[in-house]
Amino acid sequence: MNIKENISLKEYNTFGIDAKAAYFCEVTSINELKEAVSLTNYPTKFIISGGSNMLLTKDVNALVIRIALKGIEVTKEDDNNVWLKVMAGENWHQLVLWCIEHNYGGLENMSLIPGNTGTAPIQNIGAYGVELKDNFESCQALHISSGELHNFTKEDCNFDYRDSFFKNDGKGKYIITSVVLKLSKKNHQLKISYGAIEAELLKNKITKPTIKDVSNAVIAIRKSKLPDPAELGNSGSFFKNPIVDKFIFDNFIQNNPEAPFYKLTDDTYKIPAGWLIEQCGFKGKRYDDAGVHKNQALVLVNYGKATGTEILNLSKKIQKTVLEKFKIKIDAEVNIIK
Repeated sequence: MNIKENISLKEYNTFGIDAKAAYFCEVTSINELKEAVSLTNYPTKFIISGGSNMLLTKDVNALVIRIALKGIEVTKEDDNNVWLKVMAGENWHQLVLWCIEHNYGGLENMSLIPGNTGTAPIQNIGAYGVELKDNFESCQALHISSGELHNFTKEDCNFDYRDSFFKNDGKGKYIITSVVLKLSKKNHQLKISYGAIEAELLKNKITKPTIKDVSNAVIAIRKSKLPDPAELGNSGSFFKNPIVDKFIFDNFIQNNPEAPFYKLTDDTYKIPAGWLIEQCGFKGKRYDDAGVHKNQALVLVNYGKATGTEILNLSKKIQKTVLEKFKIKIDAEVNIIK
């Protein structure tokens, strides 16, 4: 196994943070992964995949193992559905495009989400009214301590809003190696009412959209709001949209009747974190090379040479200001490596 020393992780994280890995290797098979996690000369291991949902605040004094497992396989299908086994190292957006090319429906609303497939269940990624769990069937994961492969059903994963078993009890214990998704082959159930999808379709005079039309609409919307990590370092949405109970919501909406919100249940409401941050005056603000994107206040950006600590400090300043102004706590969606 080719293990390199003192390697910059700048090209392996979408924030473009120039943190160093003491040791680094890339694995392209399950056997290589098993070998890497079992190496006793490197007691501390750090797993990295697409690097899209993390903020490095310091050098990583560990063996960094990059997951580069590739492959998409149809494992089962019937008249209406297809089951895909997708290896962890497959780029998520490229997977979505591959599915659309094959007329497999279900992922189109999650077009252009950065990162790789293996990390999608950890975060229960989602966008425009659709979450991974809506099409998730199961995943396979390597238990780091024993080196054994375990299968996890949807119920095992305990999915919640941007949350799962792998962010809680299973954190640091498993490496997801593949994901099985159940997708539609016909009679696709399109979801176009969330966000600006419907307006984007109407703008293009599309009244009977296909899954490709929905994907194109989502891509256009995201590109108009979100910076390309290849051009401006970022990790997509840095914060989760807060979900509050009726008591907090009633107080909030009484003082902010113009605020957007989504009613989830009779007692829970989701409030857009981007709106809260924008109202606090952070949208488009820059502090040296760390900043808040000009088109989307949810996105923190690295203008070139920001450190992870500088971006983290900006995020804490935003959280503190939102809490003081609205009495609402916003949590980071990004995994912060301290």
